[in-house]
Amino acid sequence: MKNFEKIKARKKSEVLRFVFFFSVFIFSALALIFLPRLTIPLVIAYVFYLVMRPIMPWLMKRGLSRAFSIGIVFFGMIFLTTYPVYKVVPTITEETKNFQFFLPKIEKYIRDNYRLFSEKIKNRTGYEIGDEVLTNSLRYGTLASKTVLLSVPQILASLIEWIILVPFFIFFFLKDGRSFKFKLLSLAPNSIFERAYFLFHQFNKKFGDYIFAKFIEASIVGFIITSGLLIMGVKFSFLLGLVAAVTNIIPYIGPFIGMVPAIAWGIAEFGLSPNFGAIVILYLVANTIDLAIVFPILVSKIVDLHPLVVVGSVILGSQYLGILGMVLSIPLAASLKLVLLEVYFEVYALSRK
Repeated sequence: MKNFEKIKARKKSEVLRFVFFFSVFIFSALALIFLPRLTIPLVIAYVFYLVMRPIMPWLMKRGLSRAFSIGIVFFGMIFLTTYPVYKVVPTITEETKNFQFFLPKIEKYIRDNYRLFSEKIKNRTGYEIGDEVLTNSLRYGTLASKTVLLSVPQILASLIEWIILVPFFIFFFLKDGRSFKFKLLSLAPNSIFERAYFLFHQFNKKFGDYIFAKFIEASIVGFIITSGLLIMGVKFSFLLGLVAAVTNIIPYIGPFIGMVPAIAWGIAEFGLSPNFGAIVILYLVANTIDLAIVFPILVSKIVDLHPLVVVGSVILGSQYLGILGMVLSIPLAASLKLVLLEVYFEVYALSRK
């Protein structure tokens, strides 16, 4: 009788622990979704932590204490992130202000040359382009350019906030991340502890690898475009390169959004000339290199998802969280796939018994 009572109490305890563990997981997920100002620096810090975590054991194997290793990794990260920001931000801020003054010039150039362009089309094809095409194109083009440009100061302003929050979170992850993980997983029932630990480890790997790969991918695209524009002597090269890099993080539509300011500026500055064509070719080459080489090597092997699943997850992410949802949807879908596979194999194993 006593053994029966003990078994019953143990099962009740397991159920309560499972409910509590699941509630903590759901609450944390909802908090991250609906608090984007906290989510973004937290995600950035977590990615940096996942990248830097292997460095600490390497330093400790060489006789350094854990505290000293944390200090080296932490201050090294601060230098590597703040120094480029300190050097690049003033240039990009100035270019953003100057570029905004050229938007009316771009619109004027398009209006002045529209009639000539439409006459050429009519003479060659017999098709007449109506004025509504110009009006709609200018409205959408100007809106897109202003949206992209207005987001740059917001991003730069957010950098200041992130510079404060991200190091704080990183220090917490480096110092207490390991113990916090075990305390969190200890809430899970014993029957699922091993699987929870395995899934947590796999989630860390998938999520960290994907975000880091996207960062490298965006940096490569931004570097190619900035270098090409500098070689061609195009104004606002750093600004246009930054816009291309940042928007490239957004799946599918990002590269096209990043091209809008460059095309608008190229038309206003060079007209429909070889120089404008060179700018368009540069963007096409950069995006082709990204799609054909960089993305397959860095990103696609990490997520291992069917293209339809990727598209569906991006659409769902955009519906609930906008651009942030589009960025995070793919690694979250890959993590969900891990969970579903684990559940499937568990159910299959039980059915075979």
